[in-house]
Amino acid sequence: MRKKRIATASLAGCFGCHMSLLDIDERIIDLMKVAEFDRSPLNDFKKFTRRCDIGLIEGGCCNEDNVHVLREFRKNCDVLVAVGQCAIMGGLPVMRNAIMHSEDPLRECLDEAYKASPKVMNPENQIPNDPALPLLLDKVYTLVDVVKVDYQIPGCPPSGDVLWTALSALIKGEPPELDWALIKYD
Repeated sequence: MRKKRIATASLAGCFGCHMSLLDIDERIIDLMKVAEFDRSPLNDFKKFTRRCDIGLIEGGCCNEDNVHVLREFRKNCDVLVAVGQCAIMGGLPVMRNAIMHSEDPLRECLDEAYKASPKVMNPENQIPNDPALPLLLDKVYTLVDVVKVDYQIPGCPPSGDVLWTALSALIKGEPPELDWALIKYD
């Protein structure tokens, strides 16, 4: 049987979902028997080498680069999975959306972060504006706001057990069924 190809990426998030993927512990050896990673920070492959069976994305979209990566994943993955609350509902980054009330909400957010914050040393009142920086979007978007997502794995971050259960099903070509006890966070 051919090994399934898995790609992963982290957009506007904290990388906690990737850390949980590593929390499957010794089961990662079993995973490597049936799957291999393509484009992923886990192997430092920055581009797709070929089409992937499963794409796991954590984080939402807050800049043009995030949208580009997400669309690339949708184009190159048979199944696309939103992993964690940032990907599903925006998580902490989406809090940016609530503080914007002016005619130019993005400017308001940048002014607050770089000029008005008492914690930032910025005597020239400069807002970063380098061509190498991706352009910020008007707000933070969830993955389903940008592309079709096939499955969602909740949690902040989801546990290693949740990821193992979901990946095991997806590798078999089955939809992930996550029991309430597995995804109940309290």
